[in-house]
Amino acid sequence: MSARVALVTGGTGGIGTAIVERLAKMGIKVATNYRNEEKTKAWRKKMADKGIEVLTVKGDVSDPEACKAMVKAIEDKLGPIDILVNNAGITRDTTFHKMTYEQWTDVVNTNLNACFNVTRPIIEGMRARKWGRIVQISSINGQKGQYGQANYAAAKAGMHGFTISLAQENAKFGITVNTVSPGYIGTDMVMAVPEEVRAKIVAQIPLGRLGEPDEIAYAVTFFLDDKAAWVTGANLAINGGHYMGW
Repeated sequence: MSARVALVTGGTGGIGTAIVERLAKMGIKVATNYRNEEKTKAWRKKMADKGIEVLTVKGDVSDPEACKAMVKAIEDKLGPIDILVNNAGITRDTTFHKMTYEQWTDVVNTNLNACFNVTRPIIEGMRARKWGRIVQISSINGQKGQYGQANYAAAKAGMHGFTISLAQENAKFGITVNTVSPGYIGTDMVMAVPEEVRAKIVAQIPLGRLGEPDEIAYAVTFFLDDKAAWVTGANLAINGGHYMGW
């Protein structure tokens, strides 16, 4: 797999960083997008200190034209993209009766429409080469819903609908498309929640703890292996038993 090229969107976040690190350690050439130059500069240094080389390209996943330019820049430098992890995501939480149109569209554009924006300029190359791996990072809340997250839950549920349609269309081209749905993970965002609120969340998790970003990254790498070539259209829920739906 040393010749493979991967794009991980939102790679500078908690889960994204873990995915980037795992892929890089497998010998895969990894790229990610960014929007904030200063934050990304510090992130790049942290990766370099670990001996991990990552190509960072400025790009807003909610903008289709920016995504085309981003994909071209990556492929010009690293070669054709074989692996895509649609991981970028945001929240704009509030109950629906108070939700603004902007709060709705910001989340849908970044979490769901981005799957189209980023995948569209990559998929034809995968089909031509007859090999590809696409993984969506969805969420437990796309499966069970969540109070105050109608926008986020709708977008995350839509990601798996995208997965199963794309999986059917591209199976004969050697492309697998799958979803990973994490539960509550100990990222900076979750750890910033007040301790008493976190304790209530953990109390609902049968395994009695938050997940680790690397546990999600491990699941992603499972789908990339040639031994997983018969797995497509699947949704792998990783949530410590918090939600046990079919």
